[in-house]
Amino acid sequence: MPLFGRSRVDGAEAGPTTTGTRRSRRDRHANGHANDSMAYPMATRPSFGQWLKVTWGDILTMILLGALGLGVYEAPPAPTRSFAVTFSDGEVVNPEFALPLRKEIIPIWLAAFLAAVVPIVIILIMQIRVRSFWDVNNGIIGLLYSLITAAVFQVFLKCLIGGLRPHFLDVCKPDFSLASNAPGVEGSGYNGAGYTGIYFTKEICTGDEKEINDSLESFPSGHSTAAFAGFIYLAIYLNAKLKAFSNYHPAMWKLVAIYTPVLGATLIAGALTIDEFHNWYDVVAGAIIGSVMAFSAYRMCYASIWDWRWNHVPLHRGQPCMYTYEGAELMDAVFTRRAGWGPGAGTSNWHHGGPATSGHAGAGGFARKPVGSGTARRGDDMV
Repeated sequence: MPLFGRSRVDGAEAGPTTTGTRRSRRDRHANGHANDSMAYPMATRPSFGQWLKVTWGDILTMILLGALGLGVYEAPPAPTRSFAVTFSDGEVVNPEFALPLRKEIIPIWLAAFLAAVVPIVIILIMQIRVRSFWDVNNGIIGLLYSLITAAVFQVFLKCLIGGLRPHFLDVCKPDFSLASNAPGVEGSGYNGAGYTGIYFTKEICTGDEKEINDSLESFPSGHSTAAFAGFIYLAIYLNAKLKAFSNYHPAMWKLVAIYTPVLGATLIAGALTIDEFHNWYDVVAGAIIGSVMAFSAYRMCYASIWDWRWNHVPLHRGQPCMYTYEGAELMDAVFTRRAGWGPGAGTSNWHHGGPATSGHAGAGGFARKPVGSGTARRGDDMV
C-alpha cells in the first residue's frame, strides 16, 4: 500500500459511480477500501511531508492551546477573594497564610522542562531496541497531549478559582486605611465585612501587584500538574515497554524503573510545601489533574494502558486496532527480551525445529508460532 495513496479494488478508479454520485465513506469501507488520507504503514518511516500531513492538526491544536493557556496565565485573577487579616486584638486569623515569602526550590520553568525533556530522552533511549519511528511519534505526541492539556486546564482553574498561597499576607502587606469603607475613603466593597468585620479584599494590599496576583492563584499547583502529567505518562510508557506488569516474573529493576518517575513527580510537588509556595491541597489537586491527563493521553496513542498484551502497541491514525495478532503492526515494539517478548524472541526453536511455512509472519517480519503449538511461544502469543 503506498504511503497516503488511494487504495484501488480490481483496478477501479476512485471516482463517481455509475449513478453519478460518489460512494459514501461507509460504503467504501464496507467494500474493503481504506481511508485515503490515513493509508500509511507503521513499519515504515515517512517523509517529513507525509508525517506533517498526518500530524498538522495536532500541531495546530497545540499552538492554539498554548496561546490560550499563556493568555489566561498572564491575566489577573478573576474573582474578588476576601481574606481575614487580624482580630481586634491583633492576632493573625489565618497564620497558615502568613508564612514568609521564600525562594522556590524548583522554579516552574524547571519543573516543566524536566517533565518534558526527561520523558522524551527516555523514549529515545528505548529506541535502542524498539527502533520504531511511529513509537517515537506516538510517545512524544502523547506526552505533549498530556502536558499541554494539563497546563491549560490548571491555568483556567488558577484564574477563575484560585486561592491564597501560604505567603499571601507577607506579599500583600495589608494597610487597613486603604479599605474602601474606611473613614474618608469613597467607594464600597467587601472590606471590613463578615462576622465582626475582619474580612477584606486586595484593595488593602500595598505590596508588588504582580506578586499579589500570583499569591491569589495558589490552586491548583502548576508545578505538580506539570510534573505528574509528564512523569506519570513516562511511568505508563516504561511499564508497557519493559513489561513489568505482564505474564511473567520480571527483574526487580523494572519495578524501580517505572516508579522512579513517580518519585520524581512527588519530590517536585513536595518541594512546594517546603518552600511554602503551595498548600497541600493545591499539590494534591495538581497531581490528580496531571495524572488524569497522563492516563488519557497515553490511551489515545497506544492500544491499552494495563492490558499487557497490547499496551506497547502504537495506534494508527486512521485504521483501528483489531486486537488480533494477524496483520497487527508494531507488535514487537517493546524494550524487553524476556519470556518471549521482543523481535525474534522465542522464535529460534521455531526456525530450527521446522519449516518457516508452518507458522505465520507477525508484524515486522518476525515469525510467529500458532497459538496452541507444542513449541515455545512468544510473550504476546500467550493469551
